Amino acid sequence: MIIGVVREVREHEYRVGMVPSGVRLLTADGHRVVVETRAGEGSGLSDDEYRTAGAEIAPDAHAVWKQADLVVKVKEPQPSEYSLIRRGQMLLTYFHLASSETLTRALLQTGAVCIAYETIQTADGRLPCLTPMSEVAGRMAVQEGAKYLEKPMHGRGVLLGGVPGVAPAEVLIVGGGVVGASAARVAAGLGARVTVLDVNLDRLRYLADVMPPNVATLMSNEENLRRLLPQADLVIGAVLVTGAKAPVLITHAMLRTMKRGAVIVDVCIDQGGCLETSRPTSHGDPVYEVDGVVHYCVTNMPGAVGCTATFALTNVTFPYVQKIARLGLRGAVAADPALRVGVNMVLGQVTLRPVAELFGLPYVPVDSALEIMQ
Repeated sequence: MIIGVVREVREHEYRVGMVPSGVRLLTADGHRVVVETRAGEGSGLSDDEYRTAGAEIAPDAHAVWKQADLVVKVKEPQPSEYSLIRRGQMLLTYFHLASSETLTRALLQTGAVCIAYETIQTADGRLPCLTPMSEVAGRMAVQEGAKYLEKPMHGRGVLLGGVPGVAPAEVLIVGGGVVGASAARVAAGLGARVTVLDVNLDRLRYLADVMPPNVATLMSNEENLRRLLPQADLVIGAVLVTGAKAPVLITHAMLRTMKRGAVIVDVCIDQGGCLETSRPTSHGDPVYEVDGVVHYCVTNMPGAVGCTATFALTNVTFPYVQKIARLGLRGAVAADPALRVGVNMVLGQVTLRPVAELFGLPYVPVDSALEIMQ
């Protein structure tokens, strides 16, 4: 099989889909790996390192897309890449299709086979390829929130941990999953008073057991949100419904009750956001204000820390690349039920039910769609 690795074209995206150690393993198995020149530059990886590992270095993205059977990326294809995608070509990346009908329909037109990291799911409900980036995003949410609470950034001018004689900031985290737990640990470590909301009591019991004393847990409901939002200095949106659009939990009316200069970091923005007032932003222009509340809604937060995020990501994604290369997609899906759930689209057919239902598209089960593949 020919595996292609392209340089990400998304603004301020510094991650790359494969590191040289992955190239070495694939070429040892007899596969060809074609890497676009400078693809790893943002993560501190040079063409020479890829070449030494056995990769062929292509002069541009077109040369990679033209010959690869499987293209390994980090972010969803951008409009400039749509025309490069061949029918039947496999793409392994983050797609977050539920956040964009435009992207979904564009990929259907290409006839690509789209395998989404974020929906690969094990029998016990774990999301192995989403977890490390959720860990990064949760930690970054506190880091970025603390920065934008500073007065020059139009925040309230509040230090998260306070100082002796001055109260620490109030941090409200909506969602107690991987993002929320990671954010809570960092915020608590900085000395803030932290409250985590979640709808799962078992999860709240677990968090209450493992978190430090300055983290409180509460059931997530409208009443608690309405009570806590006016007190919050920093709010972190951390809810997730696998493969589906994020629920809108904070309305514009609720937002108006918040303090002027408070900050919201909506980590859910990849899946549409959990605030009525959220809209996607970029690392180049990360924030905007609504009714005096600073919104940080960057859709590829881990992309800013490419050196860390690339290795964290490829630690968990490479085994799936290797499995597909060795067995072909049909064989890999048959061998690994978690990978089956990751197949979102096959030859112009939607194979992920929540996306099909959201956009009113026909749904085709993965196994039925794969039967027509060679």
